[in-house]
Amino acid sequence: MTVTEQPAAEIGKDRRRKEDQRLITGRTRWTDNLTLPGMLHMSMVRSPFAHARITSIDTTEAKAAPNVVAVITGKDIAEEQGSLPNAWPITPDQVTPAHPPVAIDRATFAGEIVAVVVARSAAAARDAAELVDVDYEELPAALDLKESAEDTVLAHPDLGTNKSALWVFDSADAGTGGNVEEAIAKARQDGIVIEREYRQQRLIPAFMEPRSVVVDPTGEQITMWSATQVPHILRFLLAAVLGVSESKVRVIAPDVGGGFGGKLQTTPEEFIAMVMARRLGKPVKFTETRSESMMAAHHGRDQWQRLTLSAEKDGTVTGFKVDLLADLGSHVALIGGGVPVLGAFMYNAIYKFPSYRFQVQTVLTNKAWTDAYRGAGRPEATFAIERMMTELAVELGVDPLEIREKNWIKHEEFPFTSVAGLEYDSGNYEAATALAKEHFGYDELRAEQARRREAKDPVQLGIGVSTFTEMCGLAPSRVLGSLDYGAGGWEHASVRMLPTGKVEVLTGASAHGQGHETAFSQIVADRLGVPFEDVEVLHGDTQVTPKGLDTYGSRSLVVGGEALVRAADKVVEKAKPIAAHLLEASADDLDFAGGRFTVRGTDQGMGIGEIALATFAAHNLPDGVEPSLDSDATFDPVNFNYPHGTHLCAVEIDTETGAVKMRKYTCVDDIGNVINPLIVAGQVHGGLVQGIAQALWEEAVYDESGTLVSASFVDYLVPTAADTISFDVDHTTTPATTNTLGTKGVGEAGTIASTPAVVNAVVDAIRHFGINDIQMPCTPERVWRAIHDSGGGGGEPTTEAAAPHFDPASGNQGTADRTDGADS
Repeated sequence: MTVTEQPAAEIGKDRRRKEDQRLITGRTRWTDNLTLPGMLHMSMVRSPFAHARITSIDTTEAKAAPNVVAVITGKDIAEEQGSLPNAWPITPDQVTPAHPPVAIDRATFAGEIVAVVVARSAAAARDAAELVDVDYEELPAALDLKESAEDTVLAHPDLGTNKSALWVFDSADAGTGGNVEEAIAKARQDGIVIEREYRQQRLIPAFMEPRSVVVDPTGEQITMWSATQVPHILRFLLAAVLGVSESKVRVIAPDVGGGFGGKLQTTPEEFIAMVMARRLGKPVKFTETRSESMMAAHHGRDQWQRLTLSAEKDGTVTGFKVDLLADLGSHVALIGGGVPVLGAFMYNAIYKFPSYRFQVQTVLTNKAWTDAYRGAGRPEATFAIERMMTELAVELGVDPLEIREKNWIKHEEFPFTSVAGLEYDSGNYEAATALAKEHFGYDELRAEQARRREAKDPVQLGIGVSTFTEMCGLAPSRVLGSLDYGAGGWEHASVRMLPTGKVEVLTGASAHGQGHETAFSQIVADRLGVPFEDVEVLHGDTQVTPKGLDTYGSRSLVVGGEALVRAADKVVEKAKPIAAHLLEASADDLDFAGGRFTVRGTDQGMGIGEIALATFAAHNLPDGVEPSLDSDATFDPVNFNYPHGTHLCAVEIDTETGAVKMRKYTCVDDIGNVINPLIVAGQVHGGLVQGIAQALWEEAVYDESGTLVSASFVDYLVPTAADTISFDVDHTTTPATTNTLGTKGVGEAGTIASTPAVVNAVVDAIRHFGINDIQMPCTPERVWRAIHDSGGGGGEPTTEAAAPHFDPASGNQGTADRTDGADS
């Protein structure tokens, strides 16, 4: 077993994902593929009303249907089903309605479960569900976010208000900056004030695999398979809510087809499946339909943003005030109330704001509840500040990149403490922007834009800019505790050295498409000097990996990966005295590199695989040394980490039809050291499409009665490859200083940065018609209507275009020279 040559470094290498072979050939196990002996199937009866009192439920006919085993209502299981938890009460006085998995006496959104049918087949369960006769007394529904914030109609009349919580951060109170009201007042006198209101529309995660759950109660443990992002959190909450000993619950997340935050929940269906399996003593399965998923799984975003930015006449920013209304839906979800709080620390972005104030009012409505969706609060923050910085550039008549560079943190100023109180450890915005401009052909596209304007071309060119940073790697447990978050931010890992020299890696971070098995194999292969193919990564099973805090918030690599590094390093330290003993040398004289211990100054050495076999045999170990190299580590980060980047987008708009066509998209992200460039490119591509989709296509729409009218892919426009273009993706590197690998998060970067880049491009193309915003998604109808309402069209500007604007032909300010403090 002697190693004759050192393996090549794995970190930084393009490796095809080892998990893809089984995934793309179908040789895998999704939850819905599972079939257990005697398994029963559930179907849900859902309310058609957004708000209604349940006056009676007649289950007689359904119970008599063929192959039906049980039909239950909320009243039948009222004592045992509990209430779905909210793990992040953002204020002590947060108003949090009870959330039974099956509604008992009132339905609070269209799609809420009011009864459950269990049958011997999924088809029989669905057929019988249609026979359940529910009488409703329809109640007024709280649907419009602004009206709901005024308590015009109450989503939960018993609570007396729709206002759930008011959370405020003020830099003056926190001691991290000055008074923003004073900065704005001063700017109104002798500077510039920009005021805008933007809408973050409601979105649906639309993951590839609908949610599915199977519960088997027949063993010593109750085993749940679930298409979830959070098996460890789910296990804890199932035990806590249902009164089951946690040691008697095993949760397995098998291969999971996407999540995007949408599988971060502990869902009503999971709790119901557990209750019914225990009641009936048989395995129970539920797999939602796509319409159920879109109607009743949680949604994302859904905010109104009222923004005020102040600056000096030369464009130096002096203050930023953010006032949000955030729609929680019918209930406060697992971390739903806290999503805007995550964004609160990022509205200042990469800029040196001297003063800042943020407040959010969370509001209950009669719609599906909202929670984390890819980026969770940070896309909303980036959209707001990047739209506003572009508006400031327009007000001054300068290039949008110029105003950003004037105000951003310079690379030599890191580490830098932001006005929100976070310490950014590293970054180089100048380098990322310069490379993005070069790839994009920024100056050439600006020149083309000027030519089209001058020629009054009916197809106008718009160029959008977005520079971003985010806080990810959710993160120090003490910080989360200070924000009243219900869990920590640590992650756990184990490394097992098998006697054959192979390695098993156990991680608490379970994958749902990110490529963990490949990236983690590369890390451990490098750390231990073993072949990449000899590393097996195990995850997603609370019995195999009993400790962990799961996957979300771009934390897998920067937190879970660091735990792996530390566990692998412990393996080496445990192997060192054994190697010294076997080589008859002092441990102080040993070096370890490329998987091999050598005696310094000699050619004597042993591979770590040889030591693993010797440890297993335990025939010749030093006194007092245990016969095991296996090691565990739990890493609690000392800080968030802060990837950043510059995204540039060019779009063409047909001013006669409103059609928007992407012309070019370039992004240069800085995510620290890269483990696998191929995986990073895939993460960025996926994130870009998701963010671009918010800008151009996706929107969850309710009608006046509270029915979701975009409950299928016919009406909810998820883009295909044919709708997008090839992206120009690159990266710069400033390593993170808070983890051994120097890595930063990447999973959410593309989504966070791309939405404002695209919207800025759309508005830029038609701004000369006097247009300064298009509400997302920027559909052809909305774009055309904005042009039509402005009196423009055919490339002709209106008289409103006399306001200052950047002239792409000359780079100079436009016709007016504003010196007053009025907003634009």
